Amino acid sequence: MIRCTYTRPRKLRLYGPRDLQRIDQLQRLTPADRRSIAAAACVFPFRVNNYVVEELIDWSNWQDDPIFNLTFPQRGMLDDADFQLIYDCLLRGGQQLRLARLVRRIRRKLNPHPAGQIDLNVPYLDGEPLPGLQHKYRETVLFFPRPGQTCHTYCTYCFRWPQFIGDPDLKIASADVTSLVNYLERHQEVTDVLITGGDPLVMSARLLQGIIEPLLSPRLRHVVNIRIGTKSLSWWPYRFLTDRDSDDLLRLFTRVGQAGRHLAFMAHVSHPRELEPPEVGRAMARILQTGAVIRCQSPLVRHVNADAETWATLWSREVALGAVPYYMFVERNTGAVHNFEVPLLAAWEIFRDAHSSVSGLARTARGPSMSALPGKIVVNGVATIHGQDVFALEFEQARDPDWVGRPFFAELDPTATWLDDLHPAFGRDEFFFADAMRDFQRQRAQKLREIKAQA
Repeated sequence: MIRCTYTRPRKLRLYGPRDLQRIDQLQRLTPADRRSIAAAACVFPFRVNNYVVEELIDWSNWQDDPIFNLTFPQRGMLDDADFQLIYDCLLRGGQQLRLARLVRRIRRKLNPHPAGQIDLNVPYLDGEPLPGLQHKYRETVLFFPRPGQTCHTYCTYCFRWPQFIGDPDLKIASADVTSLVNYLERHQEVTDVLITGGDPLVMSARLLQGIIEPLLSPRLRHVVNIRIGTKSLSWWPYRFLTDRDSDDLLRLFTRVGQAGRHLAFMAHVSHPRELEPPEVGRAMARILQTGAVIRCQSPLVRHVNADAETWATLWSREVALGAVPYYMFVERNTGAVHNFEVPLLAAWEIFRDAHSSVSGLARTARGPSMSALPGKIVVNGVATIHGQDVFALEFEQARDPDWVGRPFFAELDPTATWLDDLHPAFGRDEFFFADAMRDFQRQRAQKLREIKAQA
């Protein structure tokens, strides 16, 4: 393990919706601008910390600053009518019950759990659902540890925003590691466990060890990859430098490799500025010294990183720091997607231009990829076939592994932003997987009915 040469501990200070007046930098905004942030923060989760506020945001140009847009909720995240209702409630004051009803109504229409996360992805063991687990793809199980369902700072575009709003009906979380282990023992096809959130690295090293150590058991030797999904490198690099248990955390990472498993550190990095502070490079060096591999991914997001130069710089900087560019995702169809989405055609053009301007070491990135109901679908490009311009699409991952790598085509629609907006090319009525998806959904619904009847 690299010895930490950065010896000045930094105390983490968190700011939420009730703390807007405590953020000195916000006081340069007009009262109307601050109320707009407060209004959006009534609906969408808001948390930011002192490191992000002090080190990453250019407050002299806050309206166009990518990190500001990445962390502070804004008016454009709500439609005009909903925004005005909430804004007026805040302006008048004393309308907490009405405000709560408004917020609840707005949230329910924002597609809080896209792509079948609740209905289709939750696995069963002995006829009982395992909340806090998801098993969508054959090889990979996701685990949502209850103490890790928060973050050092929330991203405005996060597709997991329902995790952070305090609604138990929408939250995915588990404190039952034993059920995870029992499920994995019966599913030898699983090679990867992704510990996700929220951000598991808000947890103490001791709590994280309680999850990882059981996965290293000889009984689970088929689980060869332990993944940790995290934004901590960007939002709080001191987690690996000077936090009280930083060294314990890194020793735990080392332990994974010593047990013959691979630790994949899945870093969520949205903009190259997140990698500029020297603390980030020091943190990455310490992580890499444990034997872990850092893989970087992010959605393509309007107002944050929707241009090729930003992505080329991001990928090149990741490689220079020893990380592997992994995915460019398409913003999911949930939450304030209307404010952040980029049309698929523009997304592919950005990806192509960025990909073509970096060296081969940075061309490990894949995308633009939609994590849609049937699987991860990549837009490979635009082709002209029999005189028709079409999107060339392909599954990178799928509910049925036989779909992976099979090319298919959609009519070229320059306004489409998601799979649901696309129509099959060449006069076909449906994509090749449509019948199988319907069968899968019917079988799942029937299984749930049978389980409820037995109960």
